[in-house]
Amino acid sequence: MLTIHQANSPDQAHYPPKTGLAIAGGGPVGAIYELGALRAIDESIEGLRLHDLDVYVGVSSGALIAAGLANRMSTAELCRIFMGYEYASLKFDPAHFLRPAYREYLARASRLPAIFSDTLIDLIRHPAHPRISQLISDLGKVIPSGIFDNETIHDFLEQAFEITGHSNSFDDLACKLYIIAVDLDSGAAVRFGSRSHSDVTISRAVQASAALPGLYPPVTINGRSFVDGALRRTLHASVALDEGVDLLFGINPLVPFDVNAKHLNAEVPIQKLTGGGLPLIMSQTFRALIQSRMEAGFKKYYRSHPAADLLLVEPDRGDEEIFFTNIFSYSSRKALCEHAYQATRQDLLARHNRLSRLLKQHGFRLRVNLLRDKQRTLEQSIGEGHSSHATLARNLSGALDDLDILLDDHRPGSPTRPVTTGH
Repeated sequence: MLTIHQANSPDQAHYPPKTGLAIAGGGPVGAIYELGALRAIDESIEGLRLHDLDVYVGVSSGALIAAGLANRMSTAELCRIFMGYEYASLKFDPAHFLRPAYREYLARASRLPAIFSDTLIDLIRHPAHPRISQLISDLGKVIPSGIFDNETIHDFLEQAFEITGHSNSFDDLACKLYIIAVDLDSGAAVRFGSRSHSDVTISRAVQASAALPGLYPPVTINGRSFVDGALRRTLHASVALDEGVDLLFGINPLVPFDVNAKHLNAEVPIQKLTGGGLPLIMSQTFRALIQSRMEAGFKKYYRSHPAADLLLVEPDRGDEEIFFTNIFSYSSRKALCEHAYQATRQDLLARHNRLSRLLKQHGFRLRVNLLRDKQRTLEQSIGEGHSSHATLARNLSGALDDLDILLDDHRPGSPTRPVTTGH
């Protein structure tokens, strides 16, 4: 589902345009959807490189992708990495992100003897007035603050940047990268990557932004505790817009499921929602809240930033494959990423007339013929199938990307811009 908010004052736009990308969270499934959607956008717009934008904003699982793009890792390479292709520059094991937080379990369990001891002493002193409510309250302190160990997120990113020769420092980037988390001690949103919060490593900031309460423990940075940035807002797109972005792409994988969608048999989805118990009911509730905030936010951006064009990509609300995929299952991630890739291509094609006119104002061109190719797959798009001589192929691919940038910069009518080199 593609939403277009066109600028009220397009004549104020810069040339070349200042472009930005805001990526929301959504857990493992959300990240897979975002990768497929981003790849479809990237290849379908001539002149656009999603790994060569001016501003990136990432929240939760979206922060992981934003960190890679800001480090000039292409959407094709990110898809290869997270889909587990042999041709990828990194080996990604999704099981690492689902490792139980054993240290958290042990730390909490160590409090049990003291709690029971205090309760026993209180019972001996006041046998006629047992304080059951106090016991229940104290036992709450023993419940782990997170199921999974999010230190693995930090370790993966830290090692990934080192292996690929990219930077783990905000100050080393050639663009602006903002990773959003929430300060648990104050409830305020914090922009890691801003002037006052740039001393934190990117990997640690992503870990904090993805610390969804209940799933991952809060992350301590400089004596403060941080949790998932989505608790305050969905996209935090205003962060990019405040940087003067003329064209902003937004990706949000979390939309409520609509059982009344035209092409669906309503009986089955209704049974799935009610029969799924508390997890599906909570998921639908959370998605509805996210969507409500998203709609309110975009209406506000339209008024507060009249010179900016906004393009928001979300799943269709009747998309069963996105909604009913197990949030902890990675077994079908290739199929899900392919599904997101194809769905986004269909959305772009369906709105190609209006979209082409908008993109042209920013010096871009929609590749309509490519979108009309119904045989094209994600694997073809990312160049999979060349696992032999992988290192040489990757180096050649990088060289061709650099050459493409140079050719674009020297074509008639193209603005001159500095050429950035990888770390």
